[in-house]
Amino acid sequence: MDRIGIIFGGKSTEHEVSLVSARSVAEAINKQKHEPVLIGISKSGEWKKFCGPVSMMTDGNWEEYAEPFSLEKLHDLDLVFPVLHGKYGEDGTIQGLFEMLGVPYAGCGVLASSLAMDKAASKLVFQSCSLPTPDFQLILREELSSHLEEAADRCEADLHYPMFVKPANTGSSVGISKVRTREELKNGMLEAARFDRRIVVENGVDALEVETGVIGNDRPECAAVGSIQAARDFYDYTAKYQEDAGTIIQVPAQLDDELIEQVKQTAIRAYQALDCAGCARVDFLVDRKTGKLYINELNTIPGFTSLSMFPMIWKEKGVSFTELIDRIIDYGYARFQDGMRKEQREDNFSGCQEQDAADEQIALA
Repeated sequence: MDRIGIIFGGKSTEHEVSLVSARSVAEAINKQKHEPVLIGISKSGEWKKFCGPVSMMTDGNWEEYAEPFSLEKLHDLDLVFPVLHGKYGEDGTIQGLFEMLGVPYAGCGVLASSLAMDKAASKLVFQSCSLPTPDFQLILREELSSHLEEAADRCEADLHYPMFVKPANTGSSVGISKVRTREELKNGMLEAARFDRRIVVENGVDALEVETGVIGNDRPECAAVGSIQAARDFYDYTAKYQEDAGTIIQVPAQLDDELIEQVKQTAIRAYQALDCAGCARVDFLVDRKTGKLYINELNTIPGFTSLSMFPMIWKEKGVSFTELIDRIIDYGYARFQDGMRKEQREDNFSGCQEQDAADEQIALA
């Protein structure tokens, strides 16, 4: 039986969401194959091993059931499964730590995590790969203190209302606003600047929100496709993680077969464009008037709560939550082994170069 470290909590604004997702993973993981070890990171950045019952993870006092945890103990685990949403968990930073420590981990690597987390960077990649995504402007926080009007001018010149204003590096719709006037645009940029120094302002699309999931490394595969009709202006934080009777989620989505196939093919292309591995959820917008498909964003650590789309769309595909976790863990092991083989090839190549240099010196002598 392998020991799987489920990492949760973290310093981001999505700390509480992470607790709920991690609890779901801990409850669903196959305990005949895996021994879950629950490792929390406090809002101040302290690492702690959670020793209480899983049901207590989400009551707001998980640290009362925890003891200090040393990073050296990560080597006692067979693999770590990060369930950390947002900054310091989904942005490549903790993945870099695992890489440096040589600890196998589930999910995407450093590059894919950082690209997907940054909405501007990922949109630039999508555009370079001819993948459809709404037009946007990138605004820096420093512009807003003395050039707020000019920033608004630039957005109005290149985009159209309504617009969406987003911090470049948050998830779960934190800090996002839909704006319809210049005053709302300026207020939206100032609000987004509370969460990040880079702000994305993009064209709003009167759209049906559509999502699918992708898992795998070199040969990724898609889940079913689900759709979301939000009761609010968009599928915001409240609708995602709290009961919202007005939001309609359909799995599978009631779309024609051609569009479903387009969603799946585009999701895999986006997944590969960002060099993803393990798993990700890909979110789309389908324009209600034109039927055109746009990539909204890609989430490398999707929500695993009871209200989350990711487990739902895989269940529709015939993959249970427990099996889904198993497969993500297996992809993590496979990616780690591939990395080990790569290092071995590099060592062998380096050794050959050294031998060639030595032989050359002997020949010259």
